[in-house]
Amino acid sequence: MAIVYFSLGTNLGDRHKNMLTAVALLAERVGKILALSALYETEPWGFDSDNPFLNVALSIETALLPMELLRLTQQIEQEMGRTEKSNGSYHDRLIDIDLLMYDDLIINSPLLTLPHPLMHQRIFVLQPLAEIAPDLLHPLLNVTIAELYAQVSSK
Repeated sequence: MAIVYFSLGTNLGDRHKNMLTAVALLAERVGKILALSALYETEPWGFDSDNPFLNVALSIETALLPMELLRLTQQIEQEMGRTEKSNGSYHDRLIDIDLLMYDDLIINSPLLTLPHPLMHQRIFVLQPLAEIAPDLLHPLLNVTIAELYAQVSSK
């Protein structure tokens, strides 16, 4: 069994319902939820929008492999109404499910990069993740999530 960390975000429609639905589907299809952060309202990152985001982080114990998780999270996003993934261009979305870390695994493939390549720059990822896993060590940067959050929040 592996412990995986996710970041979820939504800024369209009934944001609370979107978040509850996504968390429930992850629990049903991925594994046992070990920790779930509070909801954080944040401004859009990387684009302009009048719609603030709700963000959470969660950890799940799973028997699924990383590529299975990627396929499953994309399927959940599509079922919930997401029509396209961000490919360098960010926009409003009903739900975004990002796989942040899978144990301390390092993957760099065309389809999946772990740990998530931008997580250390994003306060909307680090704040909820620091709530549930402050001592989690980033396997490439060799610093804790709490330290990363402190660095980003001081800017």
